[in-house]
Amino acid sequence: MGDAASVRFPELGFYTLAGGAQDPRVLIDECQDAERLGLGTVFISERFNVKEAVTLSGAAAAATTSLQIMTAATNHNTRHPIVTASYATTMHRLTRGRFVLGLGRGIAPLFDAYGLSRITTAQMEEFAGVMRRLWHGETILGHDGAIGSYPVLRLDPTFDEDIPLGLVAFGPNSHALGGRAFDHVVLHTFFTDETLQRCVTTVKQAAEEAGRDPDSVTVWSCYATVGDHLDEPTRLKKTVGRLATYLQAYGDLMVETNRWDPAVLTRFRADDVVQGVGGAIDVVATTEQLEHIAMLLPDEWLAPAATGTPQQCAEAVRGQLDLGADAVIMHGASPAELEPIVDAYGTP
Repeated sequence: MGDAASVRFPELGFYTLAGGAQDPRVLIDECQDAERLGLGTVFISERFNVKEAVTLSGAAAAATTSLQIMTAATNHNTRHPIVTASYATTMHRLTRGRFVLGLGRGIAPLFDAYGLSRITTAQMEEFAGVMRRLWHGETILGHDGAIGSYPVLRLDPTFDEDIPLGLVAFGPNSHALGGRAFDHVVLHTFFTDETLQRCVTTVKQAAEEAGRDPDSVTVWSCYATVGDHLDEPTRLKKTVGRLATYLQAYGDLMVETNRWDPAVLTRFRADDVVQGVGGAIDVVATTEQLEHIAMLLPDEWLAPAATGTPQQCAEAVRGQLDLGADAVIMHGASPAELEPIVDAYGTP
């Protein structure tokens, strides 16, 4: 799978074009920096502006020789199944086996606005099965199921491709689905230690109950990694701003999953400054607004992150592995920003 000799840290990954990036070409430099550092995987998120996942993954493939490339995530309901399946086989062969098709549930209000159907657990499980059948050369006739009705689904009867599937998972139903039907499970940022361990247990138990080897399913901790070598406004945006944006979008789910105090979320939502931010907090809030919002968030809510010196960040990343994660996405920072931390990680 690519030039494995240049991958020093297969257990480490990063998200390219973190946040609301406007220049997709930055991905090329980030991927090349990541290979130079020996990172294992680049994760590609999708936004419907200049972060369309198919284009970005092709660019990442052309710019690299060793990085595993994983969408985390695209959504199965935005493209015809044949389009998605052929995209994955194209990437699989283009990268000589370095591609993972990562799917997610998406944001329901956005789908409502666009006239797309909301994604269910049953749909994602069925879609995963359909993809694997197509990649192994099957012709599927008269499919009528959770993902829709299709008279014929077919790629190429000569195909016999083992392409890994990933799932970005938040709640327990998704974690169990990941364990029984996917090869990689990506958790959410700002999960507490207890939540991380609970999620890993759910994934691994589901894999075992499905007759799979639990060790064959890689569980990724998505871990905010923001060292103090970055300036204070940047750190605020990548920690306070990022968590606050999650609370804007799906705060109830964050609070429920982490078993946090819902009264804190109620106060956060009622705050005049929060209500006055005209958009995603991590994109449009000023430093002064972020400083105010920081006072609304308990320290324990911001604690699940790697902060401090590069050495302290590296130790925190190792801690995620000790808690049971198989691998860690150092989230919210570019490879250039992560370089001191990766250096420290490599010299414990």
